[in-house]
Amino acid sequence: MMRAIEKVKDCQSMQEVRAGVNALDDILVPLLVERSGYMTQAAKVKNNENLVRDEARIQTIIDRVRPMAEAQGGNPDLMERLYRAMMECYIDYEHQELARMRAEGLQPQERQGTQV
Repeated sequence: MMRAIEKVKDCQSMQEVRAGVNALDDILVPLLVERSGYMTQAAKVKNNENLVRDEARIQTIIDRVRPMAEAQGGNPDLMERLYRAMMECYIDYEHQELARMRAEGLQPQERQGTQV
């Protein structure tokens, strides 16, 4: 199977570079939107502001994506930085979604909830 880095075309112009990036964005944006939908589900399931940030889960994700990046010919340090930034954005989004659902009538749970 071809590694991701090997799929990158040899570009001779910025137009070719931008075309490649745009094609990838066409794939990435729907996936990121889908991922955000799971953050909405996490907010609903956790239903507790104190459970939104889960440091153990963050580290589990980092431990998972670093070797994936390396196996695909990428830079694991870059992938970690990207994922940490993305997760911070999604944590903020999860807080917003929990607040929105509470405003729409979701009742706070008394129990600790299930961590995602």
